[in-house]
Amino acid sequence: MAVDQAAEPDSAPDPAAPLWRAAQGFRLLSCLYALGFQLAVNDDLRHPGVTWVLFGVLMAWSLACAVAYLRGFGRRKSWVLAEVLVVVLLVLSTELVASPAWIAGNQSWPTTLWATNATLSAAIQLGPVAGMGVGLLVTAAGAVLKGYFDPNLGRQATLVIELAAGLAVGMAAQTARRAHAELQRAIRLAAATAERERLSRQVHDGAIQVLALVARKGREIGGETTELAQLAGEQERALRRLVSSGLDETTGGLVDVGEMLRARAGDRVAVSVPPDPVLLDAAVAGELDAAVANVLGNTAAHAGPEARAFVLVEDLGEQVVVSIRDDGVGIADGRLAQAAAEGHMGVTKSIVGRMESLGGGAELTTSPGAGTEWELTVPRTAAADV
Repeated sequence: MAVDQAAEPDSAPDPAAPLWRAAQGFRLLSCLYALGFQLAVNDDLRHPGVTWVLFGVLMAWSLACAVAYLRGFGRRKSWVLAEVLVVVLLVLSTELVASPAWIAGNQSWPTTLWATNATLSAAIQLGPVAGMGVGLLVTAAGAVLKGYFDPNLGRQATLVIELAAGLAVGMAAQTARRAHAELQRAIRLAAATAERERLSRQVHDGAIQVLALVARKGREIGGETTELAQLAGEQERALRRLVSSGLDETTGGLVDVGEMLRARAGDRVAVSVPPDPVLLDAAVAGELDAAVANVLGNTAAHAGPEARAFVLVEDLGEQVVVSIRDDGVGIADGRLAQAAAEGHMGVTKSIVGRMESLGGGAELTTSPGAGTEWELTVPRTAAADV
């Protein structure tokens, strides 16, 4: 997984920062080993003076990389690619300072251990695949230098070491970044939930109670204030839905539909839900909630000014059933067919069609003067067609 980020510790901490620090510790040790190797073999090389100049380049570049990675400004793809290029060129430069016989019997003069720094940097910044790829490249540079590749891994373990280092360090960096992202998401969700709960308390203690009072008093007064009472009741329910939305989404995109529908309770709407959460896919729960809202809207508009609605949520295991009953005037025979013929498709599409799109159903029971009752059923495995 490629991640091209310029880590700026002051503003955006890099979750892989501990790995970068550990890698620079390895870099220091590899430089000390390279220095010891240089002192041991320098007299055996064809051009000792040139070798020391190249070794100075090696040390200067190592210092620059250590500072860049520790400070953060080097944690980007371009810097890592530059390090890979420098490492490969220094490995290949062995041919300029050593004889073919020396090359055949020894590792490259920068040492394979030092060259592994490029593998670690690529793995931390770009992930395990890139780390293993650079490990292969370092091994290939050594094979080009010698003119052959030794398939006997018992005598030549460089390939195994490079691949293992790239894989292990790359996966560690990838895991650290994923864990950090999940932690940040959890922190944001907790903060948003706390803020929503605070606003919910404030709104409930203020605007919602005032709207509920206006709705109740308006219905008691009657006359022209009835319409005002209906509007206040609608706004009260809308506010309840707003302040409670998003509080019950769980891992995997599940929502407690019982808690979602409880937000629709009001002066003329009673909601009864099971004591345990009734979990549905968030999209399915949203569609079910929208259908219930349409039923309650029809009750408020057509059932009569004094009509009350009762919502019952039942969890039947394989199915979730929501029953909405009112004690209003009911629906006259043929009225729904007439409404559909006139182009009013609220019942057909917003209620029945919505439930059928979920693989469920909507059943209406009504008669003049006896109120209405809707039974909305959705299977637990429903997938919303939205």
